[in-house]
Amino acid sequence: MLQGLNAGKHVYSAVPMAITTQEIAAIIDAVKATGLTYMMGETSEYNPATVHARNQIAEGAFGRLFYAEGDYVHDMDLGFYEAYQYSGGENWKATASYPPLLYPTHAVGGVLGAWRTHAVSVSAIGVVDDRGDGVFDKSVSQFGNDVSNATALFEVAGGGSFRTNEFRRVGYPSHIRESRFRFFGTEASMEQLATVALWQDKKGVKDISELLEPKPTMSPDDPSLQHIAPELRAAFTSGSAPVHDRSRLPREFDSLHNGHEGSHHFLVDDFVTAVNSRTLPSVNAWVAARYTLPGIVAHESARQGGVRLEIPDFGDAPEA
Repeated sequence: MLQGLNAGKHVYSAVPMAITTQEIAAIIDAVKATGLTYMMGETSEYNPATVHARNQIAEGAFGRLFYAEGDYVHDMDLGFYEAYQYSGGENWKATASYPPLLYPTHAVGGVLGAWRTHAVSVSAIGVVDDRGDGVFDKSVSQFGNDVSNATALFEVAGGGSFRTNEFRRVGYPSHIRESRFRFFGTEASMEQLATVALWQDKKGVKDISELLEPKPTMSPDDPSLQHIAPELRAAFTSGSAPVHDRSRLPREFDSLHNGHEGSHHFLVDDFVTAVNSRTLPSVNAWVAARYTLPGIVAHESARQGGVRLEIPDFGDAPEA
């Protein structure tokens, strides 16, 4: 996971914005009161699939977009045990049980980062874990959580829906691709799997895998990555994909390591640029709220057996 940056008192966070509606409201109020810069470093905003879908939506290529999917599928066996042990110390199992839907932004952010709307209601279902290894165990979990896999269906403003999956027990090669996305419109659709991405319309299918494929910038055996589980190292070594517009970046970034499918350079540049220019970054407090709140409410829906709940909204970011 990326670490947070602090430019003076301006804050960039690469962890969830918050885990309650009240905490999100407090952050937005603080930004309003101080005028300081807040940015959530959500990597899916710059995911190649999200970038391409955003470009195609802007051009009207999908027609009317009415449905999307965003999945974050990362099996615990593929590096997460080691990651939690590294960050959590002796009591790592208490935090390794983190409820999947409380950190939904790798899935939700990739959808809403392209489809500029927001979720207004949700129904979600969780699957109680049965591995029996003491991780997703209510008696151990500081969150009282025993759910390892969860699915949420969201209604969006303006009509339409999107679905997200947050899976921690899944037969899927998450070391190849953790986040994957699909978008469906009246004129075209786009679908992404672990190693393949397709653009489809009423005439046929075009393979766009190469357009969305980042090229590694360093070896997974690099000494700087020795503290990271081998299954997680691909997330820290990816370069940029052809769909990324690197012309906007400082040339100094060309020799720096990148990761999470080419996102790191862009999100750092967005934050620093926002601080220096006193403008709002891409994932500002209001956008971050729209990426985070859906999961908070979805988690509560799952706790209530899938009841459909309304999602509060703090509105659009103020005009510059």
